[in-house]
Amino acid sequence: MKRACGLPDRRTNAITRLLKIGKVSVVQLLTVLLVAVMCFVEGMAQQGSGVQKLERDERYLFYISGYIVTAENTRPTSPKFGVYEYKKILEAFEQRGFIVISEARTQSQEIEPYAKKVAAHVRQLLEAGVPPQNITIVGASQGAWMAMLVSTYVANRDLNFVFLGACAAEDGLLNLVDLYGNVLFISERTDKRGSCERFREDAKGVGNYKNLELNTGQKHGFLYRPLNEWVESVVQWAHANHSAGR
Repeated sequence: MKRACGLPDRRTNAITRLLKIGKVSVVQLLTVLLVAVMCFVEGMAQQGSGVQKLERDERYLFYISGYIVTAENTRPTSPKFGVYEYKKILEAFEQRGFIVISEARTQSQEIEPYAKKVAAHVRQLLEAGVPPQNITIVGASQGAWMAMLVSTYVANRDLNFVFLGACAAEDGLLNLVDLYGNVLFISERTDKRGSCERFREDAKGVGNYKNLELNTGQKHGFLYRPLNEWVESVVQWAHANHSAGR
């Protein structure tokens, strides 16, 4: 099958092998992968009959990392919470069968521009014929705030969203957010406290909703590593038949 933009495979097995033997940098590979996947999706969406060739039955997962991860440092260390295992988190979802789309972005306090970028990529998948229930957007810490905006911008009740460590966000975010989709909040009992329910109260398009509190004892660092407690919860949420619960 001819692949747009030269994407060699629908999965990242080859790229993972290269990472393990250290032939290229993590930043280079993640950048190339993101561009290739997005170009592939855009190309399929524009080809008419070629849309039929897109892997519509696959599960797509967008992962938006916390603020500490940057294009210059994809394995940063926090004095309080330890090493952010960005690569291992991506690999955890790849190993569970997802086509993972992620980017170590340029560090910025502004969350709206990057949220709009991700929202555009999600729309490309939808326009290419991927069912919304096969798309899950996961955000951690600042990335969770961005994921909330993606939910607001795309406004599709059947997309799946998981927000990790997001409940302590300032009230000003409420003015920007109007949640849509099947929403799972994951918080940690020993992390900074905040109400997740306030984001649901005035939301117009929330389908299924769940608020899960973990107790790992790792404070905000719970989202720095691919702990089974939250990774498996994300996988279950992505595979759930949410329409049956409405």
